[in-house]
Amino acid sequence: MFVSCIDKIEEKAMDMPGAKDVGKRILIGPNEGWDSHVMRLFRVEQGGYTPKHKHPWQHINYIVEGEGILYIDGKEYPMKKDCVAYVPPNAEHQYKNSGTGDFVMICIVPKEGENL
Repeated sequence: MFVSCIDKIEEKAMDMPGAKDVGKRILIGPNEGWDSHVMRLFRVEQGGYTPKHKHPWQHINYIVEGEGILYIDGKEYPMKKDCVAYVPPNAEHQYKNSGTGDFVMICIVPKEGENL
């Protein structure tokens, strides 16, 4: 069993090429008892974005707060609080903050997706 609060989980900067002003928290994964998947919380600051990339696993997202754009394979989708998305395997994708505050989302991937 694992129980915690977001403010007790360390946020780390997403330190990879193509990312700007993105923080990540690992909420639940193998270390907390979920052996097959990882639930992460991303915070994209105003003007920030994740890298444009693709990989062989799918992921799902839930927007917790803010406004942003989800780019998938050449199309842009506006996203805001309470929106959800399924990003299929091998689809090129990126999140950008298009609002004035933080853009925050939950992202669930298979555990191999956390190696990114």
